[in-house]
Amino acid sequence: MSNQHSQANTLSTFDGGLTLLAQKHLSTSSGISLLAPCKQYIVPLQQHIGAISQAIVQPGERVLKGQKLANPGDMISAAIHSPVSGIITDIKPHPVPHISGRSDLCFFIENDFKDEWVERKPLADEYNNSSSSSIRKLVQDAGIVGLGGATFPASVKQTEMNIKTLILNGVECEPYISCDDVLMRERAQQVISGADIIGHVIKARRCIIAIEDNKPEAIKAMQEAVDKDGTGFFQLQVIPSIYPSGGEKQLIKIITGKEVPENRYPAELNILCHNVATAYAIHRAVYFAEPLISRITTITGHGIKNPQNIEVLIGTPMHSCIEHCGGYTEHSEELIMGGPMMGFSLSSDDLPVVKACNCLLITSSAAEIEKSRYNEKHMPCIRCGKCTDVCPVRLLPQQMYWYASSQNFERLHEHHLFDCIECGCCAYVCPSDIPLVQYYRYAKTTIRQQEQERKSSDISRQRHEAHQRRLEKIKREREEKLRKKREMLKNKSSDKKGSDKDSKQAAIAQAIARAQAKKAERNKNDTN
Repeated sequence: MSNQHSQANTLSTFDGGLTLLAQKHLSTSSGISLLAPCKQYIVPLQQHIGAISQAIVQPGERVLKGQKLANPGDMISAAIHSPVSGIITDIKPHPVPHISGRSDLCFFIENDFKDEWVERKPLADEYNNSSSSSIRKLVQDAGIVGLGGATFPASVKQTEMNIKTLILNGVECEPYISCDDVLMRERAQQVISGADIIGHVIKARRCIIAIEDNKPEAIKAMQEAVDKDGTGFFQLQVIPSIYPSGGEKQLIKIITGKEVPENRYPAELNILCHNVATAYAIHRAVYFAEPLISRITTITGHGIKNPQNIEVLIGTPMHSCIEHCGGYTEHSEELIMGGPMMGFSLSSDDLPVVKACNCLLITSSAAEIEKSRYNEKHMPCIRCGKCTDVCPVRLLPQQMYWYASSQNFERLHEHHLFDCIECGCCAYVCPSDIPLVQYYRYAKTTIRQQEQERKSSDISRQRHEAHQRRLEKIKREREEKLRKKREMLKNKSSDKKGSDKDSKQAAIAQAIARAQAKKAERNKNDTN
């Protein structure tokens, strides 16, 4: 533990941020529990940033546990696997946990409860003799994405080579969420193993494990794992509990003092960040050939009877998770996926657990979040400037609110709307209860839709113009053919006329010659 204290003075900080009541004790009084199997699983094809996955199985087909159901749809995409053995009963749209409340294409799998695994060939310690590209391919085939919430395909992040520093993010700064905390407490050695595999892939020189100081049990467990490793590759770094210190750019600033430039990536600073749960998933993929078919999820809040962390299969109905934790209390009010700051409300608990589901927060009307994050009857802005003070990205939330509410999207671009990490700090401190983040999310969605429509319109225009050019070309070619044909016919006609004239003159000459011959013959006869 001496290393972490000796480096405390070297830590930097980021602008803004908040000190929040953690409330993590609600779900950390017991260990990780396993959820009993369900009869049906609903597995969406879109559980990641990027292109939707492409199904490779059909309804009526029997699949095995861990079998690939869909291939990545593009370079930035992820494979999807079956969480159980059973029958694909359907592939159809179904509501999924998303802030828009949308539906996506999903696999419906009827569990046969035989738990038959697909054939597996673990790589285990042999990964040290494997190339970076082969392990990246393994990670891609396992469908592993960032499990801190971003769900960016892990293999894509690992394409950069010779990265100096790997940062393992165990900060988990948002209140109530504790799935990473208990993971590090109970499975620290496997987390370290996964980080070592990542380090091998990107050829990192060191790995810094960042943990907030409000997680003493996790700190102790991870330090013991680091000491046991003994290679000197790992270094534990405890950081202050300031929200949102778990944000990638904020964490890099705290640990290294460097700022990731606007519209740039940490790799350009020779840094790569991965969540501890992502490292654990990579360990499972390499040592057990186990794709990402489950994750640890925090079920918490004053609206649930027995808050705890559970290991749950992807595709499990959320109501099964709620029932496993004792069900709702009589004062339960709102179901949120994620934490109170960056999470979003769900209209139903019939939705499936997805790879991004790190927490289900059930609020209580009696005691929970101090104020609604979605207050539609907010007061007017009083220009207090508190939102600007706490913004960790140094934006101007007040100005962005004016432009978002008036749909002045051009000015929002000028104010770097897409740099907003939607941490919710501005909305939290707003004395007028303005749901600022909701305005920014709406503006981002609208701008993306407009850009998509513009792209579609440009493509349609380009296709129309190309079609017009083809028609004009065909018309020119047809006219040219007609012109040549007319010239050819004209030439033939001229040749024919000339030939006919010559033939006629020849016939006349022959007739004259015959007439003259006959006349000469008559004259000769008359003389005789």
